Amino acid sequence: MSKSKIAILMGSQSDKAVMEKTGEVLREFGVAFEMHVLSAHRKPKAVAEFASQAKANGFQVIIAGAGMAAHLA
Repeated sequence: MSKSKIAILMGSQSDKAVMEKTGEVLREFGVAFEMHVLSAHRKPKAVAEFASQAKANGFQVIIAGAGMAAHLA
């Protein structure tokens, strides 16, 4: 297992099917990851808190997506 830890963020539960494909690739390479549904549009404070604590929580990479509005991830 790699020592890297990646966060996969999506703007809504409806994005999960697409973002899960990212998780499949990471699993193939033995990379640890967590998936989170966090919408910058609906819960900006939660997204800001996650981002500010990401490094302290061991995340080295954040992959974000939000359907047709990725700026909301």
